[in-house]
Amino acid sequence: MAQEPIQTLGQGFYWQDIHPGMKFKTFRRSITETDLVNFISVTGMLEAIFIDAGFDAGAITGRPVPAALTYTLIEGFILQSMIQGTGLAMLELQQSIHAPVKVGDAIEATVEITAVTPTSKSGRAVVDSMIEVFNQRQEKVMTYTAKRLLAGRTA
Repeated sequence: MAQEPIQTLGQGFYWQDIHPGMKFKTFRRSITETDLVNFISVTGMLEAIFIDAGFDAGAITGRPVPAALTYTLIEGFILQSMIQGTGLAMLELQQSIHAPVKVGDAIEATVEITAVTPTSKSGRAVVDSMIEVFNQRQEKVMTYTAKRLLAGRTA
């Protein structure tokens, strides 16, 4: 009796498994002071607004975090769940910031596949998606589109 192949947990989607209109929702994650400190330390984003808890940021109350931190946390969710082992490259990214994200906020996102275009190289496709990021009050804080190169299922 032939044994069924064992599926790998966390394996991302091959491009053949997704289509325009598919929507996904990420988990939600709270942003901590440690997240902020680690991120600004490793990136060198040592701006007063991020390193001085007493800095008067004008209209922003609380402890704002770089939009790049928000984006990379969401990309971590996408990588771990959707493109692990199948994502080949980020080809293009366009981002709009709608509201500040602060330490203590919890972020989550929806991902909508907007296009899947097979390439001339067999087994690959360019996958376009729109990602909307929300805080714990369901306020949209960021929108970005991503164009990725995804692997296909091998014959």
